[in-house]
Amino acid sequence: MAYELDEQKKVGLGLIGFGIFFTFLAIMLFFDRGLLALANILLLAGVALLLGLRSTLQLFKVNYKGTISFMLGLFLIFVRWPVVGIIVEIYGCIILFGCFWPSIKVFLFQIPVFGWILQYPALLLDRFRS
Repeated sequence: MAYELDEQKKVGLGLIGFGIFFTFLAIMLFFDRGLLALANILLLAGVALLLGLRSTLQLFKVNYKGTISFMLGLFLIFVRWPVVGIIVEIYGCIILFGCFWPSIKVFLFQIPVFGWILQYPALLLDRFRS
């Protein structure tokens, strides 16, 4: 196996998964501020455990535009503007984690059923394959 997960990275992936779940749950519950705050804390802790503290700090230091928009979105959620905050935060995540999109595409194409669906020519996603 080219990439092996130790216990710390497994916990990081679990925290990221719970963060994504709580984000969708909060959006379904009409942008519940408490769930969005909990989801953000879980996501940040999961990224720190998955990448390591030094790599996480380097990721946030290198990309100022993504870091500022993500933290601004987090602040807007805490001051009770959850809709605007989640929009700014999603933009920040796209900018901040944009360097990971090629890895995510390869991973999505390798999922057994989901990857087969993405490879259909009718979806026009086959041209994005790396």
